[in-house]
Amino acid sequence: MTDPEGPPRVAGERRPATDAEARALASAVRLRILRLCLDSPLTNKEIAARLDRNPATVLHHVRTLVDTGFLAAGPVRRGTRGAREVPYRATGKSWLMDGAGGPAAGRDPALSAFLEEVAAVGEEHLESTRLGLRLSAADREDLARRLHDLLDSYARRPPDPDGEKWSLYIGMHPEP
Repeated sequence: MTDPEGPPRVAGERRPATDAEARALASAVRLRILRLCLDSPLTNKEIAARLDRNPATVLHHVRTLVDTGFLAAGPVRRGTRGAREVPYRATGKSWLMDGAGGPAAGRDPALSAFLEEVAAVGEEHLESTRLGLRLSAADREDLARRLHDLLDSYARRPPDPDGEKWSLYIGMHPEP
């Protein structure tokens, strides 16, 4: 199906993240904000409510994501009480960044965001599996490339307006 709002949500070539982009994606809260704003624009107040966080704290994260191009501000609108509201939508740019949002100082913000999202929706809704493999370095690189190519093909599709929202997390690690 095609998106009534336009082109695919991800367009462009992969490139290394700048230092500012890498710092922006090194936060589980910011990664969750991007996921929340992926399919429809949300105001800072709406984001804060969904994350159960203080709006002032969330605004700091929103501004960081806007400044680095990961969120785009929509037209200003008036809220129910006449207050000025700015809706924000994820640009899809984070998918195109190499070297951003990965483990830093012993923690992985993508894993933290995933665990927070699973806790919010409930483990009973998680579909998971594990697989042990014995791979040469070349085979491991091939597997990683093929997985990325598959995910990239889905990330670049226009969203199906009738589709269900899903999140996917993949982690690979050497066994101890």
